[in-house]
Amino acid sequence: MKNSSVILCTGGIGSGKSYIIKVFNALGIPSYDADSRTKSLYDTDKVLLERINAIAGGDVVKDGKLQRAAFAAKIFSDPQMLARVEAVVHPAVMEDFEKWKERQQSDIVLMESAILLEKPALLSNIDYIMVVHAPEERRIERVMARDNISREQILQRMANQWSDSRRLEMADFSIETNDRDSIIAKVIEIIQIIRDGKR
Repeated sequence: MKNSSVILCTGGIGSGKSYIIKVFNALGIPSYDADSRTKSLYDTDKVLLERINAIAGGDVVKDGKLQRAAFAAKIFSDPQMLARVEAVVHPAVMEDFEKWKERQQSDIVLMESAILLEKPALLSNIDYIMVVHAPEERRIERVMARDNISREQILQRMANQWSDSRRLEMADFSIETNDRDSIIAKVIEIIQIIRDGKR
């Protein structure tokens, strides 16, 4: 549906985005996971792979498959190369999102992305920004339980992401996942506000 309102669902590691997405899905609002779709495009979009390979030096694709470890090692140690890769990957993801959106029947759709707020050029497709957040200690507990990694590793990842306060400055809506009892009511409220055109 071309005229669907698009909500960007974003938040830091351990904020509870996946739970919020499930609530929206249960209420009939479909969602597009930008991170998983990007990984899928690496496996299926041959033109994109060729362009990435050319930027990264011609040795990160073997037998038509992206060598993810070698690719990550290269781009994350070279900011200029990372920027060049993002310049081809991000438009491909947004094109994929638009094709996905066309297939949806809902008047509202979600895009889930942890980093989209940091890329202002990509926000032209977004109608509303919804920030999911939680107290830092709760986020750390969730990620330690989920990923079986150390507190120090989590804090390092958090340090590389925007702060909640910075995200919230850009938010049309925010949901704190510390109190799950109020989440369904909050999600229903957001859907109703958008449908009523009040924001």
